[in-house]
Amino acid sequence: MAEIQKPSVPARARRSLMGAALTLGCAAAAAAALIALNADNAPETLGVFFSGPWSSTWFLGNTLDSIALLLTASLGAVLAFRCGLFNLGGEGQIYLGGLAATALLVSSPSLPDTPLLCAAALAALLAGGCMGGISGALKERFNVNELITSFLLSAALTPLADYCISGPLRDHTGSLLASPRFIQARRLPLLLPPSALSLSFILALILVVLLFVFIHKTGPGYRFRIAGSAPVFARYGVIRVERLWFPSLFASGALHGLAGFFAVAGTYGMCHLGFPGGLGWNAIAVALIAKNHPLALIPSALVYGWLKAGSDAAMITTNLGVETSSLIQAVVLLLATVQFKARKI
Repeated sequence: MAEIQKPSVPARARRSLMGAALTLGCAAAAAAALIALNADNAPETLGVFFSGPWSSTWFLGNTLDSIALLLTASLGAVLAFRCGLFNLGGEGQIYLGGLAATALLVSSPSLPDTPLLCAAALAALLAGGCMGGISGALKERFNVNELITSFLLSAALTPLADYCISGPLRDHTGSLLASPRFIQARRLPLLLPPSALSLSFILALILVVLLFVFIHKTGPGYRFRIAGSAPVFARYGVIRVERLWFPSLFASGALHGLAGFFAVAGTYGMCHLGFPGGLGWNAIAVALIAKNHPLALIPSALVYGWLKAGSDAAMITTNLGVETSSLIQAVVLLLATVQFKARKI
């Protein structure tokens, strides 16, 4: 009997990249069509939509910075997906991670700046990880659906974060519902001032490579993949699938929490009310577009971030309505669920 060969990692990566390219290409075409139908001055609006995110140092840096946040959060979504789980609490994990980092950055004036930044990053990792870990522990111990518990835990703790930001941590010298601004030494180094692009972009790319190596080149990563794609076969191969649920969701939550740290310590330089702004949901879309392949996250996040930044730029500089900008993002989310397959020749 002929041996059935499993597709190699490069072949799977090519398929993931092709699927991401088709999805994002269709999304860009749909976005252009929506703008042409809704804008009063379609040529001008289309020009801003396609070139706006790259038209200046400020726009370019801010676009790349938003992509760094997308990459980090989508890594958390991918890690859960590859183990056969669905972390629906990313939004709250980002929020609580950023809040935990902020609590250290504004309340520890005696610590040196660099160790304090590292401690804040660790606090964000632990805050997000504990939220994800609770869902993992409940699933492992009582087989409670992690989709429900992760979402409910996120929804329950979000008002607590709102209270802390608008209450104990608020900067009362200003009118914003936000913490005091961090001094520059307690922020991630900027790479392209005056934009918000910071060291988080490089760190996000490193994390992508590390996750790829973990999933595709290590024994624990192989067990994660098998547990997610073929749990019955994994149990037949003496892999305790249930033992992987907690570490998977803990690590997923930790990466979301790290995205929160990147947002407050890099992008904003403070923690303001509702700062995730849908980042957790957008990260799920990027992971789905990339078909859960770590390397495919880079082009997926790049184009998704460009589409969002382009629609926002068109909304700001032209008369494109808020509804059209939201509809463009909704089209991308819808197309993220479409499975494109190449026809066999």
